[in-house]
Amino acid sequence: MNIKIIEPIGQSEEAIRSRLADLLEEGGHRLFICDTRGMTDTELIKNVSDADILLLSNRPLSRVVIEACPKLKLICVAFTGIDHVDQGACKARGIILHNAAGYAVHAVSELAIGLMIVLLRRIISADATVRASGDNRELAGHELFGKTLGVVGCGAIGLQVARLGNAFGCRVLGFERHILQVDKVTIEQVELDELLSRSDIISLHLPLTADTRGFIGRKQLTRLKPSAILINTARGPVVDQPALIEALVQNRLAGAGLDVFDMEPPLPPTHPVFKAPNTVLLPHVGFETAEAMSAKADIALRQLENFLSSEESS
Repeated sequence: MNIKIIEPIGQSEEAIRSRLADLLEEGGHRLFICDTRGMTDTELIKNVSDADILLLSNRPLSRVVIEACPKLKLICVAFTGIDHVDQGACKARGIILHNAAGYAVHAVSELAIGLMIVLLRRIISADATVRASGDNRELAGHELFGKTLGVVGCGAIGLQVARLGNAFGCRVLGFERHILQVDKVTIEQVELDELLSRSDIISLHLPLTADTRGFIGRKQLTRLKPSAILINTARGPVVDQPALIEALVQNRLAGAGLDVFDMEPPLPPTHPVFKAPNTVLLPHVGFETAEAMSAKADIALRQLENFLSSEESS
């Protein structure tokens, strides 16, 4: 089979080839590794049209590309989200699509807690004050301890945020659209409106689907306390961004920590979010730790190994 890794997945080419060497030799498979992130779909097709298996991270994979790969049987995404791959095209062709669920649970959950503390303790402003030879006047912040933390989306990352919230002494509320299974987490399951109205901090951990696009909109934002802060380390479009900016500008929300936006960074200098006060803005780095990068590659490669082994035994 032709196996093509079409962008960096988190481990070096040397490490990947060493890991797969025996499996490739025994099965007579061919491994190609290249970086196609700057290619158009037309250019990409020239490189992958003969692929049986594709491995990628978050490079978009359109229906046009998938349909131009007649031998394609498996796509391994070294990433949690798969909204950048045309799932309808995969389903229509019977192509197996795997993601790397769980690789960034600790990375994203720790960043979410970090954003909460940065906002509550005004760390960005304090740093700027020191650099401007200022003192600690007018920099009184708030503690995470004793706050009500609302977790919207109680999958693996949401539950880990809840555990960390427990450790910091927060009262944790949780909302999950599906059945919520809680293991060793102190969390009170409530409806969304109640969570929004009671929480001092709202942390979003929803996947981006047709149902969750704009899930936190103008109506939901009006239910928040003016003293509340919103953290989004999930997907930008789960929040109505113009409505969020409006709430911040009008002081109907105390602050926001955003790692994701309505578009992938880099954001243009004229992007409206830059006018929103009391924000901490990050360029989508929630998943970006050395440990998580290695873990996502390991998951994707293990899926590849399992597929090749099952093919050989069938």
